[in-house]
Amino acid sequence: MYRRTIYLDRIRRFLGKPVVKVITGMRRVGKSYLLRQIIDLLREDGVADGNILYIDMESLDFEHIGTYRDLHAEAERSLLTQPGTKFLLVDEVQEIAGWERAVASLAGREDVDILLTGSNAHLFSSELATRLSGRYIEFPMYALGFREYLQFRGDRKKDVQSELLDYLRFGGLPAIHHFDAEAEMVYQYVSSIYNTILLKDVVQRHAVRNVELLERIARYLFDNVGNVMSAKSIADYVKSQRLRVGVETVQNYLGYFREALVAHRVQRYDLKGKRLLEILDKYYLGDAGMRHAVIGYREGDISGVLENVVFLELVRRGYKVQVGKLGDREIDFIATREKERRYVQVAYLLATPKVVEREVGVLRDVPDNYPKCVVSMDTAFGEDIDGIRRLHVVDFLLGDW
Repeated sequence: MYRRTIYLDRIRRFLGKPVVKVITGMRRVGKSYLLRQIIDLLREDGVADGNILYIDMESLDFEHIGTYRDLHAEAERSLLTQPGTKFLLVDEVQEIAGWERAVASLAGREDVDILLTGSNAHLFSSELATRLSGRYIEFPMYALGFREYLQFRGDRKKDVQSELLDYLRFGGLPAIHHFDAEAEMVYQYVSSIYNTILLKDVVQRHAVRNVELLERIARYLFDNVGNVMSAKSIADYVKSQRLRVGVETVQNYLGYFREALVAHRVQRYDLKGKRLLEILDKYYLGDAGMRHAVIGYREGDISGVLENVVFLELVRRGYKVQVGKLGDREIDFIATREKERRYVQVAYLLATPKVVEREVGVLRDVPDNYPKCVVSMDTAFGEDIDGIRRLHVVDFLLGDW
């Protein structure tokens, strides 16, 4: 079991501190294994097994826990009588009705440290913000980064360029490494995850009746990764397919995909006006392999897939990401983290001087001196251009830049 050190290092600093630790992420990105790895850390630090209660809501062992009262009773029975600091870990806590009431009650005790995971972003932001204002911290978890992907490959690793192509095709869900790198097997597995998310986290949770419409919008979203879009443009497309839909319905469905962490909305930021733009966002997926499992892999879509991979790497490293607008030109990503800012352009190949100027020129005109780079799959690089770095996507994904 490979340690997800990028997350363990972040969470470990908060163990024993009086805040609820909330791990959010799309289904099957590895949240359950991360909780088990945290338990290993606690044991290494000398915490007795009796002071650790791990509740997996996908296990039949805990099907008796259906409400917040059941959760509190289980904690009282199995944990709270132990001396010293106690640790309660609940996996997929959103399956417990009213869970936030039990968590708020237990968090009021000085001797209980609580860690939760869940696959619904809105559920945590709303309920926890109400019940535990200022007393929780969120740790977003994502599919494997390329460095982690190579670790999971282990002895099966090929050369790094071949591994990169597989990573772009198959994505970074950890369990795909149980299979050989064959498209049919991997996509069948990833497709089953997508169907589970669609059914449990969208259709059932929001009582969606028109599943065909939902699937059409999902396919449009997946097919337009990295393209500017709006609810109206999606509604117009669906209407062209002879289906009736309103803009408000499209907005709701897009929100459901964001809540399930299948898709991430990235707003545009006007660098001249210094303001966020309210319309025409971009969307990126929680895993590129899911896109290919749903709509198929097409080599001609490589630019959008690269953008998706770079976006996930930025947020995985803790950056807040926006799309930059400078006049009528676009910067793929403005990445900020505390006082740090970076500008990132993504291109498949810088094949001609015209393409180089298109990608570099807009960065050159940004009126500040924060670091700027262009990420591509070019195999040969010259010198940096006017202080703008040129990086191969492998160096971007594996390096410190």
